[in-house]
Amino acid sequence: MKKKAILVLENGQRYHGFSFGAEVESMGEVCFNTSMTGYQEILTDPSYKKQIVTLTYPMIGNYGIDPDVAQSSGIKASGLIVKEYVQIPSNFTSKQTLSSYLKENNVPGLQGIDTRKLVLTLRNEGAMRGGIFVDQADSQELLNRVKSIPSMAGLDLAREVSTSKAYKFGTHKNDKFSIGVLDYGVKTGILRLLDQHGFNVTVYPAQTSYAELKTAGHVCYFLSNGPGDPEPLGYAIETAKAIIADGKPIFGICLGHQVLGLAGGRKTYKLKFGHRGGNQPVKNLENGRVEITAQNHGFAVEEDKASQGLALSRVNLNDQTVEGFADAARNILSVQYHPEACPGPHDAEYLFREFHEMVKAAS
Repeated sequence: MKKKAILVLENGQRYHGFSFGAEVESMGEVCFNTSMTGYQEILTDPSYKKQIVTLTYPMIGNYGIDPDVAQSSGIKASGLIVKEYVQIPSNFTSKQTLSSYLKENNVPGLQGIDTRKLVLTLRNEGAMRGGIFVDQADSQELLNRVKSIPSMAGLDLAREVSTSKAYKFGTHKNDKFSIGVLDYGVKTGILRLLDQHGFNVTVYPAQTSYAELKTAGHVCYFLSNGPGDPEPLGYAIETAKAIIADGKPIFGICLGHQVLGLAGGRKTYKLKFGHRGGNQPVKNLENGRVEITAQNHGFAVEEDKASQGLALSRVNLNDQTVEGFADAARNILSVQYHPEACPGPHDAEYLFREFHEMVKAAS
């Protein structure tokens, strides 16, 4: 017997459907992702901490759950909203259904609502606070509870998803460069590609200072993706400044890119509804090529044409927002998007090789 569930948005809109996940209430920022596949990677991406994800592709769950593609230890999103949940998956690598996976992680799922209307609302009014409530009567009290939670702006969520202690990842060999990864919510796919592209990977808690990092003797550093607002991350910004001042090669992705922007004197701001999906066109200003990229972020770095700091290297062709910095003289590389995909196109995977060459030339 399907249990009724309801999505309540802070603007007062209600969407009535049915539960297919854990029978719990959950609140967070409601956003949408336009990827056609990759729901497991999306759910387990730490960048979705405190967010309820709406998927625009209508049928979800048809290839089940494969433990090998998870991007972290479990589901980090606060909830999942789909048009139609497919109960019986067809995939030889599937180990369980999406429904059982949600229940196992105590995360609610809502199906059977008009996701087109919801996404149009979020595009027109912006991402907003909302809550999924299972088997509860609709009331003003539900809306009051939604309005009581903090907005995403001003939240430091990196420390909530970061590792609590340093650890090594992948295969460590003498012919690989030692890299220190600052974990603001790093995806497993990123760590795998760093390992595959010639780096001995050691992952550190988000608040690790550069003084602590230096004792390990790393030749380069990586600033990871992660959730929340970058501006409250004063500890991360100070570490990035110290790495740059010491002349060590540094590579930032997503939140890491925003931290580098702040360290370079720029400002960040909240996008209306963010970039989330695997179809974002980005122009490389250095060679004129266009890459189709995977993205997941709700904040962006301001374009500052008067800035004498980091040089703009890439722009988003949909809205002209900043998508990357490059400073060969100071060995700095950053992109707003996800070159490791997981899920998404692999147009930008070359960036891991490019960073390896940068480190090699600096060594």
